[in-house]
Amino acid sequence: MTASGITQLIINSPYEEPARHWRYERETRLFDLVEGRRPAGYVVASPDSRAFDDPGIFLEIPLVNQIRPRVQAWREAGYPGVSSITKRLLEHWRDPEEFETRRFFFCQLEAVETLIWLTEAPASERVGIEIPGDGGAFIRQCCKMATGSGKTLVMAMVIAWHILNKVTYPQDSRFSKNVLAIAPGLTVKSRLAVLEPAAEGNYYEAFRIVPPDMMDKLRQGNVLVHNWHTLAWESEEQIKKRRSVDKRGVKSDEAYTREVLGKMANAHNLLVINDEAHHAWRVNWEAEGKYLRSRDMKDSAEEATVWIGGLDRLHHTRGILTCYDFSATPFTPSGKKSSDEALFGWIVSDFGLNDAIESGLVKTPRVVVRDDAVPNARTYKSRLYHIYNDPEVNRSLGGRAAWGDVVD
Repeated sequence: MTASGITQLIINSPYEEPARHWRYERETRLFDLVEGRRPAGYVVASPDSRAFDDPGIFLEIPLVNQIRPRVQAWREAGYPGVSSITKRLLEHWRDPEEFETRRFFFCQLEAVETLIWLTEAPASERVGIEIPGDGGAFIRQCCKMATGSGKTLVMAMVIAWHILNKVTYPQDSRFSKNVLAIAPGLTVKSRLAVLEPAAEGNYYEAFRIVPPDMMDKLRQGNVLVHNWHTLAWESEEQIKKRRSVDKRGVKSDEAYTREVLGKMANAHNLLVINDEAHHAWRVNWEAEGKYLRSRDMKDSAEEATVWIGGLDRLHHTRGILTCYDFSATPFTPSGKKSSDEALFGWIVSDFGLNDAIESGLVKTPRVVVRDDAVPNARTYKSRLYHIYNDPEVNRSLGGRAAWGDVVD
């Protein structure tokens, strides 16, 4: 037993729903190992959070905790209501023989199952589920997944699910075969190239996301990966300040759409995927502008305005069927103190950092705390200890579970 009460960090299999979790007891300032899965939620600062051993206050995400048991019951019942294409994909992804050496993680399957459930499960099973919007005209649903838990694979699974269904059932308005993925930077954009079915090293083949006999059908869909800068446009004010001889005015929504979508210019009912979606928040400049004091905050707000404003224009001209957000930290950086209002309200599934650590999906974070011990008499240097640097815990530090590597 360590000073924190934690004896072992990795306590769950990455391939099964978490069965135990470490729960912090504020009265004793110790962690207790309790049976059952940790509720979906996040941590906000507490009045005592300046103390090195106070991790803050845990707040649940009610919507996710309402959805989880329904998805579980639906899964155990054999996915009632789904199309034959969806059923085949779900059975393929869970086939132990097909994925004997590299299985999908539970968090990956749960994320895509949740999105499928919201789309295909019988309406009677979704009674009472109300997903808030962001104030815009198109639907957003967010999967909160810890960095390193493999969200790029989930994006590929979602794309395959949509395209294969739409190509097979052209009249089914729930699906789209035209996908626009938006990245927050050129590095991420390059990484997301694996989402294009025709790309070398694409995930559909590399990770057998799609059975081989369905690849030709998948390639009938379109996947366009853009950096958020591609969504930028010049306002009337910016054009007036232009010093060049180019006197063309603001692009119409139609001209803008054709420029952004390129080969997909004639596509309608787009499926949009936002990677690192915490960069894509709808800014209320009138209400929140006073909180955006720092240069970084203003830059973040301007990026978000371009990102969301661009999607608004695409929705106006072509229609966005659904927008799926993926982020480890889906918060709006308003500049206010941490509060539940800062969290995206449309989060539908959650697998946070603590869950990922306890399942062995990410490396153990190293936390250095103040050392009040007497300095080393020979070097005069303070002794700094990892908060978990106890002989009983040390063996699990800095490592992953023994079940394989993670692809993000």
